[in-house]
Amino acid sequence: MGTIWVYAEASDGKVASITLEMLSRARELSDTVEAVVGGAGEPVAAELGAYGASTVHATGDLNGGLAGPAVASAMAEAITAGAAPDAILFGTTYDGRDVAGRLSVKLNAPVITNVVELQSEGGSLVGTEPVFGGTVNVRTRFSGTAVRLFLIRPKSFAAEESGGGPATVSTLAVPDLGVTGTARVVDCFAEESTGPKLDEAGVVVSGGRGLGEAEKFAMIEELAKLLGGAAGASRAIVDAGWVPYSHQVGQTGKVVKPDVYLACGISGATQHMVGMKGSKTIIAINKDAEAPIFGVADLGIVGDVHKVLPKLIEALQARS
Repeated sequence: MGTIWVYAEASDGKVASITLEMLSRARELSDTVEAVVGGAGEPVAAELGAYGASTVHATGDLNGGLAGPAVASAMAEAITAGAAPDAILFGTTYDGRDVAGRLSVKLNAPVITNVVELQSEGGSLVGTEPVFGGTVNVRTRFSGTAVRLFLIRPKSFAAEESGGGPATVSTLAVPDLGVTGTARVVDCFAEESTGPKLDEAGVVVSGGRGLGEAEKFAMIEELAKLLGGAAGASRAIVDAGWVPYSHQVGQTGKVVKPDVYLACGISGATQHMVGMKGSKTIIAINKDAEAPIFGVADLGIVGDVHKVLPKLIEALQARS
């Protein structure tokens, strides 16, 4: 396989975990892996190099502009000028989808989305994507000659360092963006949180509609804190307004792969299981013995969460 580019996302000099996951997989598929970043390349060159990138193509300071138009235009210009890689990997994130969509239009090239596995077969990359709510996997490859564009789902690959040194930083020129380039980010709002991030936690405790009411989600948060983990939620209670979308686990939320996943009052709809079935150990608590969640659980407790969780919390508090 020839050169693979990875669109690298970073915040405050820290590279996003999805980027490190893609770099780790890319270096298994190609001897030449390079990263593309919207912004300065120097602050992230060491971390990107440690995960396999030999070069970082950086746009430089975007002066408060949107990353999508700048990075997509810069990529497109470099590719049409003859610096085309064989494939480009993007994370299934807001920024990743933005850049991939814009680049797809500029190159008149399709994108294979929702990829959970990427393999090299006969010199071509083949992506595996779940369909029909995750019940069936399909494998897709490109037949044309355009650059292969893939959107990778988080937690599809393990992030592992390669032991490489800092990547070389090169300038990726951004062409005139016209009116699109006048947009500016004037303010950002970040939800305050404590403890590990949901998609990076070793333990995730999630609650569903079986909790009965929004106030009962406090039990989920307390249990997660006692276990040193993060609190998650099913789509049902997010849609009901009980908890913010940032807590949602599932096909349209976060994909998690913790060491322990504790599902409390969650029936186990396919949409939810797509986001957590890769967990190493799954523990389910549900009063319905026929709930689908027990089909993927390693340990099941048939019982009322309102009785089981307080006892579990009490036992953990007694040990601390």
